[in-house]
Amino acid sequence: MALEMRDRCERCDAPLPGSGAAFICSYQCTFCPACADAMIHICPNCGGELVPRPRRMG
Repeated sequence: MALEMRDRCERCDAPLPGSGAAFICSYQCTFCPACADAMIHICPNCGGELVPRPRRMG
């Protein structure tokens, strides 16, 4: 199963290019760095930890 590279922050709708920084939980909820920091790296949907999403180059 491939990682779904969502292209928008779920909180503020900021664009998230595949090669840019983003944070995800184990359910692939996706947030920009500013929102992840504001939420203290805890997913508001599932309560899981938000970790850096791998970047997709190319």
